[in-house]
Amino acid sequence: MKHLIKKLAIIFILAALCVPQAFGEDSNTNRRPGRHQGPPPEAFTACEGKSVGDTAEFVSPRGDTVTGTCETCRDGERLVLKPDNDRNEEKGN
Repeated sequence: MKHLIKKLAIIFILAALCVPQAFGEDSNTNRRPGRHQGPPPEAFTACEGKSVGDTAEFVSPRGDTVTGTCETCRDGERLVLKPDNDRNEEKGN
């Protein structure tokens, strides 16, 4: 009887550990559903062949023209367009 209870307890614990993966739980709890993290690919493409401080623009997937300045990305290697109306800056982030 003790062995049966021990086996059932192990099965229960393993099943409990698998539930978040089965339902697609994301380990990054800071992410908001439906929002991407980081600049869109177009922001990098807009600054290809440019230098830090150059102005550039791209058309967003929504059809808006985004203008801004090329700055070094957090990875320190690539340039990325920082929009003139950067929403993160307005929120204090």
